Amino acid sequence: MAKLHVSTTINGEPMEFLCEPHESMLDLLRGVLGLTGSKEGCGSGDCGACSITLDDRLVCSCLMLAAEAEGKSIATIEGMAQGERLHPLQQKFLEMAALQCGICTPGVLIAAKSLLERNPDPTESEVRYWLAGNLCRCTGYDKIVRAVLETAAEMRESA
Repeated sequence: MAKLHVSTTINGEPMEFLCEPHESMLDLLRGVLGLTGSKEGCGSGDCGACSITLDDRLVCSCLMLAAEAEGKSIATIEGMAQGERLHPLQQKFLEMAALQCGICTPGVLIAAKSLLERNPDPTESEVRYWLAGNLCRCTGYDKIVRAVLETAAEMRESA
């Protein structure tokens, strides 16, 4: 079967690639493109470790065909920092030790960023609801939720 040509934007950069019709976006990101920040935790869309945004919509890249990226804009964890400057969520996760093994962290950060872009003043319940699709086996989620809430407050103050 012939490979498909796809033109897209990833982390603000125009990209073109060839992919198999059955190839997932996660496999393409981690393989051909070398963007290994998104992790494969389950391969079935249940854990959120591979979360990216597709035209500002949070999606599991393991459930998306790479060919579906045609004409779309994708954001991955690699595009979250601006050069050496971490995104406020990344900085707060470090400060508050809101991560452990790191498998879930990229997906949680992408999901949290997506939430704060939609709702800069979420309640604790809203944060927990929004992050419910991201499973972590190492933490009890409290540090993660507190880090998101503190980041939201600091971002509102600096705006």
